[in-house]
Amino acid sequence: MRARPQVCEALLFALALQTGICYGIKWLALSKTPAALALNQTQHCKQLEGLVSAQVQLCRSNLELMHTVVHAAREVMKACRRAFADMRWNCSSIELAPNYLLDLERGTRESAFVYALSAAISHAIARACTSGDLPGCSCPVPGEPPGPGNRWGGCADNLSYGLLMGAKFSDAPMKVKKTGSQANKLMRLHNSEVGRQALRASLEMKCKCHGVSGSCSIRTCWKGLQELRDVAADLKTRYLSATKVVHRPMGTRKHLVPKDLDIRPVKDSELVYLQSSPDFCMKNEKVGSHGTQDRQCNKTSNGSDSCDLMCCGRGYNPYTDRVVERCHCKYHWCCYVTCRRCERTVERYVCK
Repeated sequence: MRARPQVCEALLFALALQTGICYGIKWLALSKTPAALALNQTQHCKQLEGLVSAQVQLCRSNLELMHTVVHAAREVMKACRRAFADMRWNCSSIELAPNYLLDLERGTRESAFVYALSAAISHAIARACTSGDLPGCSCPVPGEPPGPGNRWGGCADNLSYGLLMGAKFSDAPMKVKKTGSQANKLMRLHNSEVGRQALRASLEMKCKCHGVSGSCSIRTCWKGLQELRDVAADLKTRYLSATKVVHRPMGTRKHLVPKDLDIRPVKDSELVYLQSSPDFCMKNEKVGSHGTQDRQCNKTSNGSDSCDLMCCGRGYNPYTDRVVERCHCKYHWCCYVTCRRCERTVERYVCK
């Protein structure tokens, strides 16, 4: 007796979730770590959800980093949701960590973005060095001169230490044997490195003026990273132009090459994916789509948040909302501001 197609589909879906093929981002479950867990003893590492054995070992040998890594997991959640708030796929499934749906289990464009955003570990560690939260790292002094009228000072973000420790932690699952196909491993390692490259590109010189009456005759400067939301915006641009790849022989080894342009290797700066995504219009957990029903849309927009695109042509329903905001603000000498609270009615729209 042959099994029904629906039963086969359900079994395949359950199997996909149980194979754990996306161990690389299961560490984002650290965002749910209870505040009561002090993380000051090595036995606490086993209580952390979503870690592979290599990450548990890194936790034990670098216990002072773990509060920073937990913070990074929470920042990834926020940055991803913020970056995709105007898209059909709005990164809501990331909050299911460590038990993802197929939008992040498979080698999709969406999983490519989240793997790249794992560079948040490096970002958080570099920033923690600056604030003095980590005893194992210090403020780096740039090797090049700061330029005329400038002098190095303050405490720069220690990106080199952040990149070193961040890569060790986030890439550890992809270096474990028997965790998914070689093509998936290569894709995830590549996208993780693209994220760290975006982080390197975000390092900029920041300065503070000094001088009589604010003349800025001398500027104290340091190297600092942009905010994670800015790095996420850069990675979203790369997500939108990501390249679909295949795993095929080139010389004596197999490599990832662009599916439609296999005459060139994959660029170091581009996100890559192996499997196409659905349009995310309708709810279908088999493919990791939450659908866009009841999502808010912008009637006047021409972008991805427009009611036409967000609602996939199904139409939308209007509703009214009351907004309370500050108004009629006045500055008083010296030095405070007083405002009144005003209420207004706005019309909003949600997808059918």
